[in-house]
Amino acid sequence: MNFSAILVPVRERFLPLILVLLLAGAVFSLSAYTRQAAQQPPNPQLAPQSPPAPPQAPRQTLNVVVLDPGHGGPDAGARGASGVLESDVALALARAVRVELEREGLRVILTRQGNENPSFDERSAIVNGQHGAIFISLHVSSTGPVGSARVYSLPLPSSPPTFEQTGLVNWDEAQRAYAAQSWHLAELTAIQIAQKFRGSAEVPIFAPVRQLRTVAAPAIAIEVSSVSVRNADPFNNLAASLAQAVARAVADFRPLYEAGAK
Repeated sequence: MNFSAILVPVRERFLPLILVLLLAGAVFSLSAYTRQAAQQPPNPQLAPQSPPAPPQAPRQTLNVVVLDPGHGGPDAGARGASGVLESDVALALARAVRVELEREGLRVILTRQGNENPSFDERSAIVNGQHGAIFISLHVSSTGPVGSARVYSLPLPSSPPTFEQTGLVNWDEAQRAYAAQSWHLAELTAIQIAQKFRGSAEVPIFAPVRQLRTVAAPAIAIEVSSVSVRNADPFNNLAASLAQAVARAVADFRPLYEAGAK
């Protein structure tokens, strides 16, 4: 039997049906793939990305206070008739202030722990090596109403600090860039001290205090009166109040410091 003769008409008869079935299958597969793709979560790697936010400058936080008990060693500073020494009293006051500042969560560094006598530059180097620091130098006068105090800062510069060819500020002009901040700190400290000690000025005094000149940070000096007392007991009595006044002033100054007040 000639099967070829029989199959050819059959193939021609069913060919259109076969083509229709193949086309229907292709359409069904495409529809199923489209539904599956629609149900897939978007790929975050393929989604358009917004540009990253520009980096923000780190905020400078005030977290260190360098306390400088004036004088020390062979340099006793002011000396009272009864033998009270400025260097001894300044160190005792610094220790009391330290305790109160540490209660505020601040790290406190003393420029001398005992009867040493660091140089001006050595004292300045201690604070200049810190980040987020201020400097407070403590002194005792030879005259003045006992139990009063004054606050000093360097005069505001009439011109910007000069730079060496290296781009660094001259050591003796380190304070000039911080003079305005120092004045803010001095104002706040004078206000607090005037509330604690009668006869104290509510406004700080501009004075060319040598120790402040080489400090590259907000820096002030506090001078308490006076070594003319019979013994150191009056200073022991006022130490706690002085410490509270300084700690309150530093706490009030922190937002100004961190905002970069000039």
